[in-house]
Parts: sequence; C-alpha cells; structure tokens
Amino acid sequence: MIEDKNQQRTQLSDLGEFGLIDHLTKQFKIKQTSTVKGIGDDSAVLNFDNKKVVVTTDLLVEGVHFDLSYVPLKHLGYKAIMVNLSDVYAMNAKATQVTVSIAVSNRFPLEALEDLYAGIETAANIYNVDLIGGDTTSSNTGLLISVTAIGEIESDDVVYRSGAKPNDLLVVSGDLGGAYMGLQVLEREKEVYKVNPNSQPDLDGYSYIIERQLKPEARQDIIKLLKDLGVKPTSMIDVSDGLSSEIIHICKQSKVGCDLYEEKIPLDPQVISTCEEFNIDSTTVALNGGEDYELLFTISQDDFPKIKANPSISVIGFIKEEREGLHLVTRADTRIPIKAQGWKNFND
Repeated sequence: MIEDKNQQRTQLSDLGEFGLIDHLTKQFKIKQTSTVKGIGDDSAVLNFDNKKVVVTTDLLVEGVHFDLSYVPLKHLGYKAIMVNLSDVYAMNAKATQVTVSIAVSNRFPLEALEDLYAGIETAANIYNVDLIGGDTTSSNTGLLISVTAIGEIESDDVVYRSGAKPNDLLVVSGDLGGAYMGLQVLEREKEVYKVNPNSQPDLDGYSYIIERQLKPEARQDIIKLLKDLGVKPTSMIDVSDGLSSEIIHICKQSKVGCDLYEEKIPLDPQVISTCEEFNIDSTTVALNGGEDYELLFTISQDDFPKIKANPSISVIGFIKEEREGLHLVTRADTRIPIKAQGWKNFND
C-alpha cells in the first residue's frame, strides 16, 4: 500500500498511441493455429475451420470493479483476462484469443502499464491464448479495461444455461465465498492505512482468500476433467455474481426449479474462520459474494457415478419442476426462497 516515490516514470505522451501499443505488446507470441494474423494490421484474421466460435466481453472500471490502493496492476491484468476466459469455459468451449483495450489517464506512467500488461501476458501464457488486438485511448476518470475473449467449440459440445431438466443434479467446482472475504480483509486494511499511513497491512492468515480476490483462476481444468470423465453438463454458468444469482439464471433460462442444500455448499476453512471474525454468515457470503469464477453446472443423474469421488467438484442441489420454485434447504431442514442479492450494475 505504500507507494515508492522514487520509481521511474515515463510519460505516455513520449511514445504516442501506436508506439505505446507496440511497446506493450511486442513480447506476445502467437500460440493458436486458429490465429492467422494477430497484432500489427487493421484487423486480426482467425480461422476456426468448421467449429463454432464463442465471444464474450467485459469492462472493468477503476473505482467500480477495482481499487488500485490495494490491487497491484500485474494482478489486475491477470484478473481482467480470467474474468473473460471464465465465460468462455462456461460455454464448455476452449479459449483461444483475447483483445485488450484500455483507457488511461495521464497519472499512469509507462511503467504502470508495463506491469498491467505483464499480468496479461502471464495469463495468456498460462492459459494458452493469443493477444490479437485492442486499443488505447485517454481517460479523464482513471483506468478502464475492456477485454474480449474468443473461443472455439464443436457444435455438439456447446452448453447453454437453458438445458437443465428436472431430476438433474446441481454441481459446483472448487469452493465459494473466498473472493468476497478477501475483499473484506483488503478493505479493512485500507481503512487502517488511511488512519495510519505508516502501518503495514496485516495479511497473515488470509493468503488464500486474498489470492481468490486478487488473482482468481478460470476453471479450464474443470472443462478438461468433465470431458475426460465423459460428462457433458446439461447447463452451465460461471459464478461471477454470487451462487444465488447464477442458480436463478440457470433456472430461469431452463424453466425449472431447484433445491440447494446449505450443508453441501463447499467452503474453505479460511473462509469460515474469516466469516466468524467479521461476524458474517458464511452461507450468505457463498450465496451473494461473487467473483469466485467457479463453474456451476447441472448433470444427469446417470453421470453421478463418474463424478462422485472427485474432490474438485461438489453436488450441491437438485433440479425440480418449475412450479416447485427455488429454495435453499437449510441445515435445520427449513426451506427458504432463493433471491439474487449479489453484484448488480447501476445500483446507486
């Protein structure tokens, strides 16, 4: 949180727009055979042969989606890619390319953008995607990042939100609530720093949940796992806005109901202990916290034997007829209607 006052600062105006793009993207290498032409011309050229193409876009705005007082720019670049790749994987597709556009104010020197793009490059290398274009422009309000992700998939493999059927099982990867609790710890330490700028953040014991907030991972491994197990989900979505919101999306699109079992929701011990420290209910955090970027999906009961012993995924509910509604079944066996209370855009 303490800024280095002696760091080198190169003004963006020294490079100009095209010089800036060349400087930030010169180290990116093409890895996908579907990328015919990447950065360096008026448009990229892609060739997916006979496969279907999936496309998704997200916009991240400083002060709305991230706070640079505690988010390192390298982590932000990495996370910006993850947010979009997660949506590609939620279609059961393979991510292949990304474009990155930024609007940046003059308070950011070149070195700051180098850090941002270092995170983007790290994500692109780990997840084997090509950076094929983007744009840069000036901003009067801080930093804005727009990422478009592109993927490919065979027609028969596409999974939509609309395919869940009564008697399907509701399944989620990983664990939930960590990103939200990591944010609470970071916000708390920010307030401490504002009171005493000489203090150092106390982050001992919170490493897992802080990483979940600052450096999430998109679950391409789950897509491969399900394919290896011979399981095709009947519906799927990524958990970006909170478990309750995503369940509602699937049920609404599929015209089904659902029972979600509280005792089955996967929680990391660090999430539970931090919730106790903050006096927050851990189930509420899992339902409404968001930014976990896990995959929520439904499968036929016939596929249960294939996945039941796998530690990476948890069966957390049961799909019912639409008329039966959406309910959380508590540990006390009480049925509570599921409502979406996670992240919402355009709130005051």
